[in-house]
Amino acid sequence: MSRVATLSPLVIALMPLAAQALDVRIDPHADLLYRQALPLLEQADSQDDGASSLRTAVGSDPELTRQGQALAHTLPTAVALLKKSVELGHPVAQYRLALYYMTYLPVAQIPDAACPLLEASLKQGFAPPAPAIATWCPPYNASADYRAALEAIPSMAPQYAPYYPQPTPRLACNRSQPQGLNMQWGRQRDYQAEVYRVLADLDPGHRQALLQKAVDINGCSTAQRWLTSHR
Repeated sequence: MSRVATLSPLVIALMPLAAQALDVRIDPHADLLYRQALPLLEQADSQDDGASSLRTAVGSDPELTRQGQALAHTLPTAVALLKKSVELGHPVAQYRLALYYMTYLPVAQIPDAACPLLEASLKQGFAPPAPAIATWCPPYNASADYRAALEAIPSMAPQYAPYYPQPTPRLACNRSQPQGLNMQWGRQRDYQAEVYRVLADLDPGHRQALLQKAVDINGCSTAQRWLTSHR
């Protein structure tokens, strides 16, 4: 009897996710540009917390006016740095620039602007683009290439560990939910659980095993609800 024949169905289902790590080398200058953008992005996020107030009180409050002017300066500077980093192929900068487009562009423009960046980032083994691609990027989000990119992500965890947490509009595998337009920040294991949840949607035959893996990683409540309802 062959060795594979003696393996449990769960192990067989998860075997593709033990793929060899991708050969991804982040350009040092690209990384410097990305890290220069980070404090500006954080500053812009804090200023943007009052965006709804700014829209309703422009000109009536000097402090809100000042915040709006600061945001108008800070965010373009951060985006310019991200674009320079993207030109050098930085996978995390690709994701953050795509996230900027997803946040500020009209809905109809998001797929064309963000999806090439999300796909390029995911193909380098970075997990956060996975749920955004599932939402915004047909037909790639149903392709064999998408699944192969998802399956390579676990092997890349050590390389990307220093880049977390990362923001996203929503993580289904995170118990806390963002309020209003605020971003949700996820740890590396939150995104890893999200990858297994997405894979479960792509592979109904192994859905239970993949969702259980998501639960094992971070207690993914969405996966747990499905497993409980299908006992």
